[in-house]
Amino acid sequence: MDKVVEEVEKTKKEWEEAYAKTQEHVKEIQEYGKSTVEESKNKNSLPRLNGLAQDGLALLNSLVFNLDLLAPQLPTDEEVQSAKALLESWKSQYQSLRLSLRKANLQAKDNMRKTAQRERELLLGGGEESTIRRRNLQTKAGMTSAAESITESLRRTRQLMVQEVERSTSTLMTFEDSTGVLRKAESEYKGHRSLLMRTRNLLSTMQRQDVLDRIILIVGCILFTCAVLYVVSKRMGIL
Repeated sequence: MDKVVEEVEKTKKEWEEAYAKTQEHVKEIQEYGKSTVEESKNKNSLPRLNGLAQDGLALLNSLVFNLDLLAPQLPTDEEVQSAKALLESWKSQYQSLRLSLRKANLQAKDNMRKTAQRERELLLGGGEESTIRRRNLQTKAGMTSAAESITESLRRTRQLMVQEVERSTSTLMTFEDSTGVLRKAESEYKGHRSLLMRTRNLLSTMQRQDVLDRIILIVGCILFTCAVLYVVSKRMGIL
């Protein structure tokens, strides 16, 4: 099978899965808020459901873009036309799903308003059920306060940990800079040491040459003096 055809089939499968999941999230948003607080405490929150739905829409949009790129590359004109028709269908379904998400959010807000109104009526009413609900709310308020206190404590702990990590990172960077400076100093020292060794060797060579020059000069002077004395003695008849 052609690679482009395989990619198109893979894109179709991903579209079906993503579209079904996004539809499910939109339906959950539409039904959100119909139950009471006690019944919905284990469900996903509305922002989370909206986040999941938006992620699904983003994935669907990327699949539409992918099919738009792959369609012209199909091997036959019939497959190209079929892919383009499917692309238009996907675009229509995408727009419809976006509109459904918007309507679902409006419905969720209306559901929450109605549920809150029912809860308020039950709390303000008399009877044992209202007393139990008020007691539960007080208990939940205490639990919420304790949870907020724990959350604040954890947040402060996290800030301290972040500060400690930043301090350790800064110290480590300082150590690394110091190590780099020491390595550079060591390299320069080795270079100067090599230069000093060469200079010392040169000085030793110059000293030996100076001694040799002195010996040659002294020997030359002695020979010259001897020659002069010999010549003078021959002239004067001493020898």
